[in-house]
Amino acid sequence: MRQIAALCLAAATALAALPAVAAELVMVEQKGCIYCERWDAEIAPGYPKTAEGRFAPLRRVDIGDVADDVALQRRVIFTPTFLLVEEDAELARIEGYPGAEFFWPLLDEMLREVTDYTGESS
Repeated sequence: MRQIAALCLAAATALAALPAVAAELVMVEQKGCIYCERWDAEIAPGYPKTAEGRFAPLRRVDIGDVADDVALQRRVIFTPTFLLVEEDAELARIEGYPGAEFFWPLLDEMLREVTDYTGESS
Protein backbone atom coordinates (compact mmCIF):
# COMPACT_ATOMS: atom_id res chain seq x y z
CA MET A 1 0.00 0.00 0.00
CA ARG A 2 2.87 2.38 0.80
CA GLN A 3 4.37 1.70 -2.61
CA ILE A 4 1.14 2.69 -4.34
CA ALA A 5 0.88 5.87 -2.27
CA ALA A 6 4.51 6.72 -3.03
CA LEU A 7 3.95 6.06 -6.73
CA CYS A 8 0.83 8.28 -6.77
CA LEU A 9 2.72 11.04 -4.98
CA ALA A 10 5.62 10.79 -7.45
CA ALA A 11 3.21 10.92 -10.41
CA ALA A 12 1.37 13.91 -9.00
CA THR A 13 4.65 15.72 -8.36
CA ALA A 14 5.84 15.03 -11.90
CA LEU A 15 2.59 16.27 -13.41
CA ALA A 16 2.65 19.43 -11.29
CA ALA A 17 6.14 20.19 -12.58
CA LEU A 18 4.97 20.19 -16.21
CA PRO A 19 4.15 23.64 -17.59
CA ALA A 20 0.47 24.19 -18.31
CA VAL A 21 -0.15 25.22 -21.89
CA ALA A 22 -2.68 27.95 -21.32
CA ALA A 23 -1.88 30.26 -24.21
CA GLU A 24 -1.10 29.78 -27.85
CA LEU A 25 -0.05 32.08 -30.65
CA VAL A 26 -2.38 31.76 -33.61
CA MET A 27 -0.88 32.94 -36.88
CA VAL A 28 -3.62 34.02 -39.26
CA GLU A 29 -2.29 33.68 -42.79
CA GLN A 30 -3.36 33.34 -46.40
CA LYS A 31 -1.88 31.88 -49.56
CA GLY A 32 0.38 34.32 -51.39
CA CYS A 33 1.06 36.53 -48.36
CA ILE A 34 4.67 37.69 -48.79
CA TYR A 35 4.91 38.85 -45.17
CA CYS A 36 3.75 35.42 -44.00
CA GLU A 37 6.51 33.90 -46.13
CA ARG A 38 9.03 36.32 -44.62
CA TRP A 39 7.93 35.35 -41.09
CA ASP A 40 8.25 31.69 -42.08
CA ALA A 41 11.82 32.28 -43.24
CA GLU A 42 12.97 34.53 -40.39
CA ILE A 43 11.05 33.39 -37.30
CA ALA A 44 9.26 30.06 -37.79
CA PRO A 45 12.28 27.71 -37.69
CA GLY A 46 13.43 28.91 -34.26
CA TYR A 47 10.11 29.89 -32.70
CA PRO A 48 9.38 26.57 -30.92
CA LYS A 49 12.85 26.65 -29.33
CA THR A 50 12.35 30.08 -27.70
CA ALA A 51 10.84 30.89 -24.30
CA GLU A 52 7.98 32.58 -26.14
CA GLY A 53 7.40 29.53 -28.32
CA ARG A 54 7.36 27.17 -25.37
CA PHE A 55 4.97 29.46 -23.46
CA ALA A 56 2.64 30.11 -26.42
CA PRO A 57 2.98 27.35 -29.04
CA LEU A 58 2.15 28.30 -32.61
CA ARG A 59 -1.04 27.29 -34.39
CA ARG A 60 -1.68 28.37 -38.00
CA VAL A 61 -5.14 29.28 -39.29
CA ASP A 62 -6.24 30.48 -42.71
CA ILE A 63 -7.85 33.92 -42.68
CA GLY A 64 -11.07 32.41 -44.01
CA ASP A 65 -11.31 29.97 -41.09
CA VAL A 66 -10.18 32.07 -38.15
CA ALA A 67 -13.65 33.09 -36.98
CA ASP A 68 -14.55 29.38 -36.78
CA ASP A 69 -11.54 28.63 -34.56
CA VAL A 70 -11.18 31.69 -32.31
CA ALA A 71 -13.57 34.05 -30.52
CA LEU A 72 -12.20 37.30 -31.96
CA GLN A 73 -12.20 40.75 -30.36
CA ARG A 74 -12.60 42.19 -33.86
CA ARG A 75 -12.37 40.94 -37.45
CA VAL A 76 -8.95 40.00 -38.83
CA ILE A 77 -8.15 42.06 -41.95
CA PHE A 78 -4.36 41.77 -42.41
CA THR A 79 -2.07 38.78 -42.80
CA PRO A 80 -0.18 37.78 -40.98
CA THR A 81 -2.00 38.62 -37.79
CA PHE A 82 -0.75 36.98 -34.62
CA LEU A 83 -3.45 36.32 -32.05
CA LEU A 84 -2.60 35.47 -28.48
CA VAL A 85 -5.34 33.00 -27.59
CA GLU A 86 -6.39 31.28 -24.41
CA GLU A 87 -9.22 28.73 -24.40
CA ASP A 88 -9.95 29.74 -28.02
CA ALA A 89 -10.58 33.39 -27.07
CA GLU A 90 -8.39 36.24 -28.30
CA LEU A 91 -6.45 38.08 -25.60
CA ALA A 92 -4.30 40.36 -27.79
CA ARG A 93 -2.89 40.64 -31.30
CA ILE A 94 -0.03 41.82 -33.47
CA GLU A 95 -1.15 42.90 -36.93
CA GLY A 96 1.35 42.45 -39.73
CA TYR A 97 4.98 41.42 -39.67
CA PRO A 98 7.40 44.37 -39.41
CA GLY A 99 10.54 42.21 -39.35
CA ALA A 100 12.33 40.18 -36.67
CA GLU A 101 13.81 43.21 -34.93
CA PHE A 102 10.29 44.46 -34.14
CA PHE A 103 8.40 41.16 -33.87
CA TRP A 104 10.25 39.79 -30.84
CA PRO A 105 9.86 42.90 -28.64
CA LEU A 106 6.18 43.23 -29.63
CA LEU A 107 5.54 39.58 -28.81
CA ASP A 108 7.39 39.85 -25.49
CA GLU A 109 5.40 42.93 -24.50
CA MET A 110 2.10 41.33 -25.50
CA LEU A 111 2.83 38.16 -23.54
CA ARG A 112 3.87 40.09 -20.42
CA GLU A 113 0.83 42.39 -20.53
CA VAL A 114 -1.92 39.79 -20.74
CA THR A 115 -0.45 36.56 -19.31
CA ASP A 116 1.85 35.44 -16.52
CA TYR A 117 4.78 35.13 -18.97
CA THR A 118 8.10 36.06 -17.36
CA GLY A 119 10.46 35.49 -20.25
CA GLU A 120 12.25 32.65 -18.50
CA SER A 121 12.90 29.40 -20.28
CA SER A 122 10.98 26.45 -18.97
